[in-house]
Amino acid sequence: MRTENTPFTGGPLDGRVLPVLTGPTGHPPKWYEVPVPNDDGRPPTVHAYRRVPAGYTKRLGLQRGWEYVYEPAGRERRAPKWPWSKPDTGRGDAEGGGEGGGEGRERHPA
Repeated sequence: MRTENTPFTGGPLDGRVLPVLTGPTGHPPKWYEVPVPNDDGRPPTVHAYRRVPAGYTKRLGLQRGWEYVYEPAGRERRAPKWPWSKPDTGRGDAEGGGEGGGEGRERHPA
């Protein structure tokens, strides 16, 4: 496997450049998680870093590589998007914004 020297920004690895394994496409992983052991026997604390573009060239606008930025909130978890699932509208069920049923709608004569 090939490695790429990747800089880290923020968090406990701030300012370090570490070799990161690249995948089959030649890119490092989108998220890099660093487990840090605790002294009191609890499970290790996991620090998460998100991959972002390191910058772009002036003349052609080509990407210069990747860097990892610390995410204090941790890694975002996303559910798979199946083609047969309804899109998430972001509204709660309390508003009755679902499909069908017709409750709470006014009917206008055509």
